[in-house]
Amino acid sequence: MQERNVEPPEAVAALAFPTVFPIKVMGRREGGFAQSVLEIVLRHAPDFEPATIEMRPSRQGKYLSLTVTVNATSREQLDALYQELCDHPTVVMVL
Repeated sequence: MQERNVEPPEAVAALAFPTVFPIKVMGRREGGFAQSVLEIVLRHAPDFEPATIEMRPSRQGKYLSLTVTVNATSREQLDALYQELCDHPTVVMVL
């Protein structure tokens, strides 16, 4: 069984919505990882602009870190987005 580190968006409770909210997603650098993350983000934040994704490979190139900044409208939206990202098989960590 694969272990995952997931940091729930607990700080979200103190936020006033709508707000701009960055999410960092780390996963294995495999074909389709970034596309899968993009598809998940767009399901929960249809106004997300794909060109704004920040990508950063790990030193040895095994992992890829993606930062997506969404226009969050509610805690429920962010919770659902985090959950779907965490459930994806190539995602290792969501912050």
